[in-house]
Amino acid sequence: MSRVRRLGILGGTFDPIHLGHLAAGAAARAALGLDEVRVVPAHDPPHRAAQPRASAFHRFAMAALAIAGERGCVLSDTEVTAEGPSFTATTLGRLRACGYTPVELFFIIGSDAFAEIATWHDYPAVLDLSHFIVISRPAYPLAALRSRVLDLAPRMHLIQAGGVVDAEVLAAPAVSVFLVEHATPDVSSSDIRDRVRDGRSIAGLVPPAVERYIDRHGLYRSAGPTGPFNG
Repeated sequence: MSRVRRLGILGGTFDPIHLGHLAAGAAARAALGLDEVRVVPAHDPPHRAAQPRASAFHRFAMAALAIAGERGCVLSDTEVTAEGPSFTATTLGRLRACGYTPVELFFIIGSDAFAEIATWHDYPAVLDLSHFIVISRPAYPLAALRSRVLDLAPRMHLIQAGGVVDAEVLAAPAVSVFLVEHATPDVSSSDIRDRVRDGRSIAGLVPPAVERYIDRHGLYRSAGPTGPFNG
């Protein structure tokens, strides 16, 4: 895979991937002028109390369907094919080994997940491996992050809805935390799983191709893991 100058990394369990994930990637790409957003499904997410409901195989397939036709999005198997926990620091380290510098990398994350950044593996060093783009999520306002992670406030830059980052900030030699105000859909993977289990519709919450895939393979209809290559 050839190098790009500004590479966004959209990682997650994607159990399943939904329109909120896609909106976050698109918002990050527009606000920071990213050349590419690489979607990276996790194999073994370390922050999950339980294993993902769908196997890595199914979650990777759904991500492929979700981003088909999405401008600037590329699917990566760097985590689903690797053994051990899918640590962000490890993934960013692999990209460093490919020749990327921290200021060329932009890790995309929702404000709800970023609020727990201090619990991540290799914190705080992981924050020096790339820029972080924090997308606002319903019920998790960006303003609250400054007080939640006070030590990171000096490197935070707020980008209002529809705005773009200042070129001088991107030209700086240090990595930053970009807070992007954007109205993302109020949807979560856990709600989608509950809806499928209860026989309710998930139309409008996931791309149609993902909805059809979930139905075809009977995902999330029971309480246990589903699909090949679980574990």
